[in-house]
Amino acid sequence: MGNSYAGQLRTTRFEEVLHNSIEASLRSNTVVPRPVFSQLYLESEQPLAHDGRTENDDEDDEDGSESNSPPIPYQMKPPPEGCCTTDGFCQAGRDLRLSSLASDPLDVPPGFMLVGVKSPSLPESLLVCAMDRCFLPDERGHNALLGFSGNCIGCGEKGFRYFTEFSNHINLKLSTQPKKQKHLKYHLHRNNQGVLVKGAPICWRGHGKRWIHVFHWSNWSHFWIRKVEPNTNFLGFWIFFFEYCKFKNANTLCNLFLYPAGSHANAGPPKKRHKGWSPESSANSLTESTLKTPPSSSALSTLSVSAPQPQVQVILSLLTVFICLPLINTGHGPLPQLTGNVNEVLVSSLLQSCYLSSQTLPRVYQHYGPSPIQPLSTEMQILLTVYYLVQLGPDQVPLIEDLEQIFMRSWRESHLSEIRQYQQPQTPSQQPLTPSQLPWLAQLAASSCGEGVVVLEEKIGSLAQGLQQTFSRLMEGRLENTNYVVIIFTAPGQETQSCVVVTGKHQCRALAESMYSPNEGLKEINHQLSTGVAQELIHYCNSLGQGASAFLHAPLCVQCMHINVCFKYSIEWRKVRPIQLAVARKLLSHVCAIADSSTQNLDLGSFDRVSFLILVPPSEVTFQQTVLHLWSSGVLQELGSLDQECLSQREAERYVVKMDQNAQARIDSLIQEAQSNSSTLYILVHDHAHWDINSASHSSSNSDSALVDQLLNSREVRDAPNILILHVTSFPFALQTQYTRISPYNEIHWPSAFSNDVDLYHEKTRYFGVSELLESTRSGSNLPLLRYDSSFESMASALEERFPKLHSAVIRTTVLIQHYCVALMAASSKISSSHNLHKHTSVETLEIVQSLLTAAQQCPAHHGHMVLLRIPSLALAAWAHRRLSRVRRQLGLDESFEIIVGNPNQALSIGQSFTDQIKTWLKIQDADWVPQTYLELESLPCILILSGAEPLGESLPRSLKYCDLRVISCSYLQRTTLEQELGLAAYLVRAESRPPHNPGPGSDLLESDAEKLSSTDNEEEEGQENGEMRSQSISQPQPQLQIQSQNHPLSQTNSQPYTQTLPQHQSLSQVQIPHPKPQPLPNTQSRRQHSKSTSSGSLSPRASSPHLSCSWARGVSRPPSVLLSRALYDIITASDSSGLPRCTSFLPHMSVAWASSFRPLLSKMMTCTEQSLYYRQWTVPRSYHMDSKNRTEGRSDNFHTRRLLLSGPPQVGKTGAYLHFLGILSRMLIRLMEVDIYDEEDINYSAQAEGVLYHPPNASWPNPDIVRTMPFDYTIHDPKYDDISSVYNAGYKPRNHVRQEDVYLRRRTSRIKLSKYAAYNTYHHCEQCHQYLGFNPRYQMYESTLHAFTFTHLLLGEEIQLYFIIPKSKEHYFSFSQSGGQLESMRLPLTSDWSPDCIKSPIFTPTTGRHEHGLFNLYHAMDGASHLHILVVKEYEMAVYKKYWPNHIMLVLPTVFNGAGIGAAHFLIKELSYHNLELERSRRLEGGGPAGDVWPFIILADDSCVMWNAVDLDARNGPVEHAVSLKHILQHMEACPDLAHYGLCGIRKWSSNKQREPFSRGHLHDFLLLNVDRSQNVQYDQNRFTCHDVDFTLRLHSAGLLICRFNSFSVMKKQIAIGGYRTFIIKTKTTDVPTSVGPSQYICAPDSKHLFLATPAQLLLEKYLQHTSQKLFPLSTKNYTHPVLSVDCYLNLGPEVTVCFVSSRPHSVNISTTGLLFSGLLLCFADSFVTPVFLKKFTFLKGATLCVISADRSSLRQTVGRLELEEEWRFRLSDEFQTANAKEDRPLFFLTGKHI
Repeated sequence: MGNSYAGQLRTTRFEEVLHNSIEASLRSNTVVPRPVFSQLYLESEQPLAHDGRTENDDEDDEDGSESNSPPIPYQMKPPPEGCCTTDGFCQAGRDLRLSSLASDPLDVPPGFMLVGVKSPSLPESLLVCAMDRCFLPDERGHNALLGFSGNCIGCGEKGFRYFTEFSNHINLKLSTQPKKQKHLKYHLHRNNQGVLVKGAPICWRGHGKRWIHVFHWSNWSHFWIRKVEPNTNFLGFWIFFFEYCKFKNANTLCNLFLYPAGSHANAGPPKKRHKGWSPESSANSLTESTLKTPPSSSALSTLSVSAPQPQVQVILSLLTVFICLPLINTGHGPLPQLTGNVNEVLVSSLLQSCYLSSQTLPRVYQHYGPSPIQPLSTEMQILLTVYYLVQLGPDQVPLIEDLEQIFMRSWRESHLSEIRQYQQPQTPSQQPLTPSQLPWLAQLAASSCGEGVVVLEEKIGSLAQGLQQTFSRLMEGRLENTNYVVIIFTAPGQETQSCVVVTGKHQCRALAESMYSPNEGLKEINHQLSTGVAQELIHYCNSLGQGASAFLHAPLCVQCMHINVCFKYSIEWRKVRPIQLAVARKLLSHVCAIADSSTQNLDLGSFDRVSFLILVPPSEVTFQQTVLHLWSSGVLQELGSLDQECLSQREAERYVVKMDQNAQARIDSLIQEAQSNSSTLYILVHDHAHWDINSASHSSSNSDSALVDQLLNSREVRDAPNILILHVTSFPFALQTQYTRISPYNEIHWPSAFSNDVDLYHEKTRYFGVSELLESTRSGSNLPLLRYDSSFESMASALEERFPKLHSAVIRTTVLIQHYCVALMAASSKISSSHNLHKHTSVETLEIVQSLLTAAQQCPAHHGHMVLLRIPSLALAAWAHRRLSRVRRQLGLDESFEIIVGNPNQALSIGQSFTDQIKTWLKIQDADWVPQTYLELESLPCILILSGAEPLGESLPRSLKYCDLRVISCSYLQRTTLEQELGLAAYLVRAESRPPHNPGPGSDLLESDAEKLSSTDNEEEEGQENGEMRSQSISQPQPQLQIQSQNHPLSQTNSQPYTQTLPQHQSLSQVQIPHPKPQPLPNTQSRRQHSKSTSSGSLSPRASSPHLSCSWARGVSRPPSVLLSRALYDIITASDSSGLPRCTSFLPHMSVAWASSFRPLLSKMMTCTEQSLYYRQWTVPRSYHMDSKNRTEGRSDNFHTRRLLLSGPPQVGKTGAYLHFLGILSRMLIRLMEVDIYDEEDINYSAQAEGVLYHPPNASWPNPDIVRTMPFDYTIHDPKYDDISSVYNAGYKPRNHVRQEDVYLRRRTSRIKLSKYAAYNTYHHCEQCHQYLGFNPRYQMYESTLHAFTFTHLLLGEEIQLYFIIPKSKEHYFSFSQSGGQLESMRLPLTSDWSPDCIKSPIFTPTTGRHEHGLFNLYHAMDGASHLHILVVKEYEMAVYKKYWPNHIMLVLPTVFNGAGIGAAHFLIKELSYHNLELERSRRLEGGGPAGDVWPFIILADDSCVMWNAVDLDARNGPVEHAVSLKHILQHMEACPDLAHYGLCGIRKWSSNKQREPFSRGHLHDFLLLNVDRSQNVQYDQNRFTCHDVDFTLRLHSAGLLICRFNSFSVMKKQIAIGGYRTFIIKTKTTDVPTSVGPSQYICAPDSKHLFLATPAQLLLEKYLQHTSQKLFPLSTKNYTHPVLSVDCYLNLGPEVTVCFVSSRPHSVNISTTGLLFSGLLLCFADSFVTPVFLKKFTFLKGATLCVISADRSSLRQTVGRLELEEEWRFRLSDEFQTANAKEDRPLFFLTGKHI
């Protein structure tokens, strides 16, 4: 190499250091290798080894080297202790010998190949290893990178970077320096039997003249440069006349990393002459001819960049000499003005944009003042650009994203330490690259690739001279083998200038075509077809295979087996898969989240119905497909839009709109309808939402584009409170930018159906999409579903060279259709006459055609496959249809298969005979029916030519077997575009058909190897089925066609190995299958292509059961095979450094741009949500994007709050999911208007009591005198108390009823529609309630103040301090001291006061655990009347209740009541109310008013009271209940003339049964009107947790107070499963976790070691008595005539025990107990009114049980002594118990005894 650079470098020292740096970078694992200039100028000279080489030079040639130096003595490194040292084994002890591994399956990573290693110790055997193919030479001995990268096949250890290290690992035991050229001897491959055998020797000595690395995508991960997704277009460096902008900071400090830019990067010249690096090698070119063709000049718009001076004359005849248009990439400095024939030159600024972007540092590095962190210098950018161009292969097109990532990687590594600690400026340790050094290094880099890259830097005075010189060289033919010309101009005192001229024909064509937008490209194609430019190509292709007409008379005849049955269809459109249901529920939950948020942007409670409109792209098939889904889903019937009887598919079209000019009127109509129907929620479903995202300001008024922006982003839609937009797309990236209108919280991503191979949704299907297609390319045992056709590529390349002025799409389409035509001829001719046709088609195409023809002939029902041809151009698609139709007609195959053009602007059209066939399959009787969607073409043998710039959401049937995308080029690469095309092949397969351990597809042995054509591309995979799955059945996306077998299930198919079934299959074959002769691979194809391009042959009928004769039935459960162009295949199957497919890193959409070059790569571990956040951070919309002005509309929030985004992969079932969402949303709105009400019959009613009437039925108020004569009904009738002890009443006999378990959880409910007078919880947000609730942001937050209130009560023994939280707006209900503003009392009205809009009684609602679900919003219930409502909450819940109900008055219970029950709350409310009544009377007296006239009533209401009803006695059909307001009921009750005579009033609980007596006297529950004045001496038991209202009513009645229930009114109680006073959890003292503790453990013996419980003692006692009373009172069980006597209290002893309540108070009203024998006595906290004399009034059975309860053991003994109980009752020491509480928790004690 030294001589080859003589005259260019003054010393070989620079050469040596440069090359050492390159090689070190290949081997080094460090982040930042040693920079070249540091080694060259800043470090001391490195001593050279013996012959002038550096010490690390270990890549010498084998013994035939030109070096005459003596061999270097070598001593192996001693092996690690304990490792294996046996010859033929690795140090891990695994066998590496070829003879041992020949039949074993070996894991070979992508990009690696197996080679045989020659061991001196085993001369008769080879060792097997896997080596990266880029370090191996090709068949000519060229293209091998210096260095080594290999894996151990035995133990699997990977990442050996040095052959020396690897030779030690495999125990080569060498005596000389290990060299790969000496010991890596043979290629290894598998023969037809699958046995690994020795192949051709590795050619380490080359014969070529030029060293060109062949690019291989899968190896990029080994090198420094990462792949970056392409920006805007596929562009690479076309003639990127990139104006390299003027950079002021020329003195920036950068390291120079001279690394290869990819796996096929040229590593620079070797340290000595390599066989492929002879001095004269740079003047010669490749022996292979690379085919490069430019586009037509008529369609390319030319950009002329003007500059003041100088000018460059474009030579007039440049195009005639060069054929294609050279492309100038502007770089650094101003581009000279082009004059003359400027139409023959293209100019691009893409490279300049890359340079500029890479010069803009992130803001984070600009906030800390001066810093050594600087962007790359101009010189470094130019040098890295040269290195990137050098490493490109001859057929590769540069990508701007690759170069951008090179810049970023270089910048990060050069500033790694500063980036980590950029706050602390450091002293720069590297010297910058100077302009004088740049030309040397650029020339040095370019010299490694011969003439591929030419650097012009000498003897040019400006860029203009360089361009002029380039044009002259083009005219002289001196750049024939040059792909890129880099022009560099440096001068002292001036800025460095540069530009890149692309001169390679292939690169110019690809880059020029990529400058088109998709629509512009289609226009160019149409222009070429309309002007006749393509006629020569068509005539040429038609000339291929001439003479085939002689064989048209002999169509292929296949004898089918005569079987009477096959398969039938049954349409199951309504079936919703579990995962679709899950997605629909996720959508619903997001809608509810919008409604529940504090922003109040959606009031679901105000809507009573749902209406919707589905917007689809302007594709007739997509429109009809959506209508079919909608019509079949049942959503319209569910929403009540159409009657079940008159519903037709045409009527469903009113709800689907194509986004064309007619959509404007439909949207305007919906907006007007929404404005006039505020109670209807309108859903705008924008399906295929990524299709039209253009800005209305950048489109013409007559264009169909930008309709989405005009309609959905209009102010009318945005501001309508009852319009919600749902965007649905498979590719949401364009909607996830920095300016997006969709909140990240409103995104719904399709969930993964499997997690660790576990079916999460139990639907037995797996989605087969893009990632699975890519996975099939990595499975070594099966034919990949994703592949390319090398024969087609060779023919297309040859024609591109022959017809350089034609668009590549025209050429590829013409070749493709010619292949199909010739394949049809070959498949229809006799075998002996068709061999000459095979060379004019490819094996892939021939297999497709043969499968299409034979499938329908094998099936008695003529079921067949679909073949999809994707041709974007409408004109080309029409031409293809005509051409194929003509050939089909000439062959007499008109009835064999249909040819369909899928034009988005036209309806589907097929022949009548095929329509009749489909109608027969589907059993359709309608004579006018025609298929309108592709889904209805299920099992129709056809070729579908799908046209249009992009797919518009059309779903394909499951009979799709081949998806031919060979026409789709890589002229513009975005993630959306690529995944959209590949999404056409998406599929759902049964989970059992894809074993978890092998996600890739398997071969279907129903179509055996014997039936396949031999492959010309890969003999190893000959006979593999064309990417078909082993699965035999399919569950389709909804809606779907379900295939059912009449006889045998598909799972019974045979799956024997090929070697066993081959003879049998051959004997079953009834036709001869043509086997074309193998064609040699073109020279441009390397051996690595073999595993990717494979073809199969035709099918043969062989079946012994009906389903086996039907090829369609066998293949309906297999994903289709996808054929791609080679260039697209290489891009798609490559992976980036994170392991993701490379296409995921591309620019997401052409309408967006990257926000910065300094972005990270997508990570393989990112979820869909994280990917969304990534794009939201790193992409910005372009000016023509509809979101580009979203931040300039004057809104503080860019998000539209009523806008959702549903994203999911293609063909996964999104339509079915959102249609089901519409249905459940409608049901939810109806459900929101309904409520579950307890609907239970009153219990324990007797026929005698029902027949007595005391008041007239139409009496408005009760008469106190009549009420006194009414007997008090001791019997409890509330159904919630079905499981408590009945109260003894002499006139009542209990019914025998079966006790229900878990009564509270199983109570009967009815669903009732909410009336306008309902009470609501915190989720209700209507306009009227905003001010009432007080937390809407549109209103000022209501301020509250905390007021202390103290009073004394005898039962409590001390002062009680309560707290009131009073909002400012409610302070007028209270009186405060004038001096300090202290709370004095709550104002009460006078009895004589009355107002139609006011309620006099304060309403107290005790609540716990229901801050969200409690029904505290009484605004509608009160019908707007003024009222005083107080929530009574526990202290620890004060904050959360205040948060949810900021405008409500709250009474906070003392801390000691935090663990108390409902009895304590009612006790405190009643006593506080009486104390307040006294205060109000005193205040009135001080004011001169009457003291006794203060209103004494309060209301105690449960927090689940939702609606109230009144009985209408004047109804024609008898009494009818109707909803009334709470205001009406309370005002009616408060207006009762004699209300002051009553101690307690109430209303009945609603049930669907009719009531009798208008008033009754008995127990009251849930909603009470309490007279605190008359009930002054009767208190609620503050200790009670259960049955406190029963106990209070009995004591109130015994005190002689009147109790009355208004039966003409009823209250409905809502079922609330959350919170409440009945939900107490019993748990142990040692842990907070609820444990299973039985009732017997609620008590224990005093002073015993027992498991203490962290539960109030009173609750434990009540629960113990409830569940164990059968043991405690054995004589009382089911003995109603002998009840348990309970003195002064009622306790629940269980439903089988009857309790007789008596009061010990003087003058109390008690039941007559004369002659009654009691089976037990219960004394609970007996006070002084209970005396021995009182107890001796009652008679007890012998053996009756006594239970005495006290607060402690001392008072227990005192009670026994004071009442002289030992005289009649026998006690034992073992009969004393306590509740299972610790001493500090104050347990309760009780003593039991037996009556003597």
